[in-house]
Amino acid sequence: MCVIFFYVNSSPQNGGYKLILASNRDEFYARDTRPAGTWISNEYVYGGIDLEPGREGGTWLAVSGKNGTFKVGALLNLTGEPKTRNSLVTNCYGAHNCNTTSTLTNVTTIPSTTIITTTTKTYSSPTLHNNNNSLLGRGMIVTDYVSNFNEDFNNSNYNCRLVEDCSKYNAFNFVSLEIGSSSSAAITLCSNVPASLIHYPEEKYYGFGNSLPSVPFEKVRFGRDRFQAIVQNYFNSDKPSDENVLIKQLMDLLKCKQRFWPDAELMRRAPNWGEHLSAINVAIPNEGYGSRTHTVILIDANNRMQFIEETMLSEDPTGEWSCTHLNKQFF
Repeated sequence: MCVIFFYVNSSPQNGGYKLILASNRDEFYARDTRPAGTWISNEYVYGGIDLEPGREGGTWLAVSGKNGTFKVGALLNLTGEPKTRNSLVTNCYGAHNCNTTSTLTNVTTIPSTTIITTTTKTYSSPTLHNNNNSLLGRGMIVTDYVSNFNEDFNNSNYNCRLVEDCSKYNAFNFVSLEIGSSSSAAITLCSNVPASLIHYPEEKYYGFGNSLPSVPFEKVRFGRDRFQAIVQNYFNSDKPSDENVLIKQLMDLLKCKQRFWPDAELMRRAPNWGEHLSAINVAIPNEGYGSRTHTVILIDANNRMQFIEETMLSEDPTGEWSCTHLNKQFF
């Protein structure tokens, strides 16, 4: 289980932001992980690294910047998703409710009055195999995307290859962003159960979790609305608050322990643990599982990045946590 909320604007006004992002990593507490930092293999990439045997080098969230372009990748598990066969790949532009029979679709995670014209393409996809240890680690999807800046790895080309080859992986949602200065940002959600690509416009507020975007969990609905309110209040204040206030409010959102229950979709996907998973900040100590890392990323109009990560230092969520605050001036 993981959750991510973000806002992207490739051409912000002075004092604005190209990226505001808040995300939780939900994982087993014992899983070996390297905290956020600059990657030795790619000095322009920032993020944590999975050290789990057999999955080393992957990551759940990372950001990179090179040649005037930022890339962000985030990997979300699809909870309890059945393994489909003879699936179709759907390429849908601009909407959470991906409708293959219409080119006009309501966007469910932005105000309900917003309508976006969509372009949809459907074509054959490989069979998705049952989840097992022989499948590739999904964390490398993020690593490969943020580490490479040639044309083959731009947002469009990378996702098109990924969705055609997605049967190699356990069920996932892959959120990828590409923010340049010469064109609108590319925002794409790639899923493999069913295999699909959805492209979104910038300057909107988004939230994704461990379900298909057409049926978000209740905590994702609440979190997206709260995220939007926090960011808009910051933008609309007569005298913008100190940036640290914005960071704290986003961290507080990620630490929200309120359970958004009942939740029909979460109950369907996780009938035994749904209620425990219904908070933005998950904590199931008896199972050694929960929200073990909170991350806020800001990239301002002048290409200054702040990457703030709070992560557990032990297998006790009430124990000691570390805080990493990375500052980087790009370009």
